Amino acid sequence: MVVHAVVAWLGWVLPNAAMGDVYLVYERWSAAWLNGGYVDPAIYGLTTVREYVGFVGINEPWVYPQLAIIPMLLTHALAWLVSYTPAWAILVTLADAAAFALLVGRGRSRGRVTAAWFWLAFILLLGPVGLYRLDGFTVPLVLAGCLWLVGRPWLGSALLSIAVWMKVWPAAILAGAVIAVRRRFALIGAALAVSAVTAGVVAVLGGASNMLGFVGDQAGRGLQIEAPISTPYLWRSVFMLPDSAVFYDPDMLTFQVSGPFLNEVIAIMTPLLALAVLSVAGLGAYKMLRKASFAALFPPLSLALALAFIVFNKVGSPQYMVWMIAPLVMGLVIDRRRWARPAVLGLVAALLTFIVYPLLYDGLMLTYPYALPTLALTLRNLAVVALFAWTMVILVRVPVRAPLEWPTLTRPSRARTASAPVPELVENA
Repeated sequence: MVVHAVVAWLGWVLPNAAMGDVYLVYERWSAAWLNGGYVDPAIYGLTTVREYVGFVGINEPWVYPQLAIIPMLLTHALAWLVSYTPAWAILVTLADAAAFALLVGRGRSRGRVTAAWFWLAFILLLGPVGLYRLDGFTVPLVLAGCLWLVGRPWLGSALLSIAVWMKVWPAAILAGAVIAVRRRFALIGAALAVSAVTAGVVAVLGGASNMLGFVGDQAGRGLQIEAPISTPYLWRSVFMLPDSAVFYDPDMLTFQVSGPFLNEVIAIMTPLLALAVLSVAGLGAYKMLRKASFAALFPPLSLALALAFIVFNKVGSPQYMVWMIAPLVMGLVIDRRRWARPAVLGLVAALLTFIVYPLLYDGLMLTYPYALPTLALTLRNLAVVALFAWTMVILVRVPVRAPLEWPTLTRPSRARTASAPVPELVENA
């Protein structure tokens, strides 16, 4: 509670309004849902007339999957106590507290306690952007889902699938789980059930045409300044080289880079991201076919998939750093000594992100950015790339116990489940 209170307070006192998304878009979108698609300018809007926003994700295209509206609506249930923005912080804090209690359990496991301290340190070092973004709400759902993957695979997969329908990134964790967990039939079944119910409700509400609108929206983005691939263009802008600059995209509400061969780079980034994810998943599947254990395979596989979504992404928003929390927590729970160094590197990336945003971000929002914030951002991107490379090495070295063996969707016997190498991971939750 102390850590979250400090981080929530920092959102109000630090520059660049890290909680801006909450009151600029989350509140407006959800208020429109509660008011027939309209926003009252006296309370929510910036215009002088009653504005029609529509039902985002249903009759209006949306950057997020449809279930993202749920936490935005839930925040209104707390907003009568305070205003909407503090209510969002309270909602995320409560969700984190529930997952934190599940993680710590009875406090008898050193791995769990170490992982809990790591999570708190990450929240504090990353700062308010990890709290005042939709990604922050999905982290406790993903973490709880990971902790339940072995003992309660249906519930674990359902939580991960709900998180996927709020923000796409948990799909990386779910894909890693389907590969690493032996009871993958339960995982696939729960994921299909959640997706079917969500799609059915959206279709009934008249949103079939916008069901996957968030996919096309992401594919059409330019290169955001925080993305690793944007680093060369950012330095070109620092030195005022021809055709290189930073500009603001009012449609996406982000700062992007321009420079030579920009359109070609944008065109290859989405296929490159898909290739990277498929390559990591293929390596994980190979290890699974050779009988790698869940304990050894799942943490590096899920982390590598999550980091692939960051390293090869065109966007790279600062809140994306929270994507690595759940895999690193799982690694510490299972083997805290082996995962101590990757966890420290993750904390370094979080701190560098905080230095960039919100502290030095003013120096990046210029046509020709300053060198100091660009250097800090470059170091952050190098830390993320290094962690991805480190994780790939861990994944390659995952021990195997058998020759290639084709997987089965059959449910394992109770004896096999009971003898799994990570009973402490779930049974004491």
